[in-house]
Amino acid sequence: MKINVEIECTPEEARNLMGLPDVSAANSVYVDTVTKAMKGVSNPDQLQEYAKALAPMGQVGLKLFQSFVEGGMKAAQRGTGDTPKGSD
Repeated sequence: MKINVEIECTPEEARNLMGLPDVSAANSVYVDTVTKAMKGVSNPDQLQEYAKALAPMGQVGLKLFQSFVEGGMKAAQRGTGDTPKGSD
């Protein structure tokens, strides 16, 4: 049996529903900081160096995140009918 439940709500309502904290203030500070820092970037080399400095673990972190996203997309394309091994 498969049951789907669809909930329509705002991001704030979803955070409250799941018990997550409101991080909008921290997000605003982060966005302002990145925006100010990006104003000084005038060429692609500077942008690449800046991205490396921002990313946790540098390029390794970016590649890890990229492979995580790609794996999630492949799993979504296959469907959710697969059960992990050992979960019987």
